[in-house]
Amino acid sequence: MVSIDEVARLAGVSTATVSRALSGRGHVSESAKTRVRAAAEELGYVVSASASSLASGRNRNIGLLVPFLERWFFSTVLSGTATELMRQGFDTTLYSLAEDRELRRNVFDTLLRRRRVDGVIAVSLELDDEEIAGLLALGIPVIAIGGPNPRLSTLTVDDEGVARLATQHLLALGHRRIAHIGASPEFDLDFHIPTQRRQGFEQALDEAGIEVNPTLFEPADFTIEGGFRAAKQLLGRPGEQPTAIFAASDEMAIGALLASRELGYRVPHDLSIVGVDGHELGEFFRLTTVDQFPLRQGARAATAMLSALRGGLAPEPAPLPFELIVRGTTARPAVD
Repeated sequence: MVSIDEVARLAGVSTATVSRALSGRGHVSESAKTRVRAAAEELGYVVSASASSLASGRNRNIGLLVPFLERWFFSTVLSGTATELMRQGFDTTLYSLAEDRELRRNVFDTLLRRRRVDGVIAVSLELDDEEIAGLLALGIPVIAIGGPNPRLSTLTVDDEGVARLATQHLLALGHRRIAHIGASPEFDLDFHIPTQRRQGFEQALDEAGIEVNPTLFEPADFTIEGGFRAAKQLLGRPGEQPTAIFAASDEMAIGALLASRELGYRVPHDLSIVGVDGHELGEFFRLTTVDQFPLRQGARAATAMLSALRGGLAPEPAPLPFELIVRGTTARPAVD
């Protein structure tokens, strides 16, 4: 392996200057920095992670805590986070905290206490008091994405506001019989996002003077398959049919779109459908959605973490942006 001494000789500087130039810590003139980087590239020199850690007291590694890996939204947030951290020379360690309570406890009680990470980013996880205390006891920055938490620096998502915006769009088009595909209790986990979106949906109806009809609600599991089954249930019930569906995720909205087409509905002429998230398939299906910009959420969390590591102020809790994107699955209800 190429040593730091070889890089220093080729660049005509000291090993200390090489270290500062490649780590970004400490002052180095631009000319010296250019010579060092050119020498390192020519020799194929890469800074040793262990040596860098010993010298700086940093691992240049961030722990990422997520509830699910297989869900598009969480993987997209992680992509935004990891990409931004990699740009700044940081590795990431992923901890998936699903329904296995013993595994989750092991992450907090053992894995994180090994101090292999310089900070922790928690994505859409509702941490209990013991877990929060354990994280704070590590003495490293902790950034959370999700519901508000007074003990942590949190980038919050206004899920009620997201649902109100989607529902108000349908109401503004003239829809009055609006169905909602949400989640059953077993999927209403951290921060109760499905419950908040249902509350936002019902608030918008109440503000419009429309009574909430429980027969126009169907639970699902935030997947395309779940949305397909839920829409089949909603549209197969006897009585007056809904003219619109608000699904609490884009994947469920896509499932509802496929189910409605299979049943002979013309979207949006017979039935309007709107989702939430900003899924990459939304453009393909021409789906109207409330985009939460998950890639930007991840990048923003990474930026907040890097600022905290550099000694900057922790970000004030603030809502993350969202925007209604109108495409081809919503229109005014048909007039018979």
